[in-house]
Amino acid sequence: MTKEIKDALPVKQNNSIVAARGVSDDNSLAQYIQNIQKFPVLTAEQEYEYATQWVKNQDSTAAEKLVASHLRLVVSVAYDFKNYGIPVGELIASGNMGLMQALQKFDPEKGFRFSTYAMFWIKAEIYETILNNWSIVRIGTSANQKKVFFNLARAKRALGIMDNNLSDEQTKKIADYLDVPEKDVQRMATRVGARDVSLNAPMNTDDGATDILSNMTDGGDTIVETLEQIEFRQRGMELLKKHLEKMSDRDREILTARRLKQPVATLESLSQKYGISRERVRQIEERAYNKLRDAILKEAGENK
Repeated sequence: MTKEIKDALPVKQNNSIVAARGVSDDNSLAQYIQNIQKFPVLTAEQEYEYATQWVKNQDSTAAEKLVASHLRLVVSVAYDFKNYGIPVGELIASGNMGLMQALQKFDPEKGFRFSTYAMFWIKAEIYETILNNWSIVRIGTSANQKKVFFNLARAKRALGIMDNNLSDEQTKKIADYLDVPEKDVQRMATRVGARDVSLNAPMNTDDGATDILSNMTDGGDTIVETLEQIEFRQRGMELLKKHLEKMSDRDREILTARRLKQPVATLESLSQKYGISRERVRQIEERAYNKLRDAILKEAGENK
């Protein structure tokens, strides 16, 4: 493997693949970007081939080719978040970590392109880095306050609010717009204004200068919303697994075959397997589904 690939790609440590090193200054960042441009963009067929070789045989050469072709995707995503005050090199390093997560979890048989799957993990790691580096978000902050933090500038622009010191009326408008309590708007607006390096400091000295906060990237799902979606899915999978294990073997197997697998098993095939009628299979499926749904909803409600 060339030195450029070694610099960009993960290395083997303790028989596991770990994230690529970051880039610490403008010169090394420029060199890094120049190096990764040398890696070819893969076709869908090549992606599938390399991913299959990695999943089935742990072929590290195939994994390196798959990852190398997507390093430029990480850089592209990282630059979308450059206005959050985190060095681009750190964002790229985090994105590479997400790329590694995608490699470990990707299933080529699902029919998705690796790039589509990897995008989710790359963004998730970058979001996590941003949240962990913003002290006003990290310390003693609720989900609603994080929502205010990442959307305050957008809300103010949408409502035509130019003041940094919000009045009670303006606070209420923003709270209604973001669907959060007024106290959270007040608390986060105060924290943002009092940060050591003010987010409202002009970005340049021209008369038309705009503040840093107003130039933060908006678009698509917010960071908080995305992280909440990740946590929701993870929690849902945990509850699903937990309550499936509590079922009898037959109920679990029938429900899984009818609702959780592709292709879906037919009533006829299951009736022959278990020596019961098709109607009885349908009844077991329906009963097991309702029982599973009610158990998950009950536990999820209790843990709110």
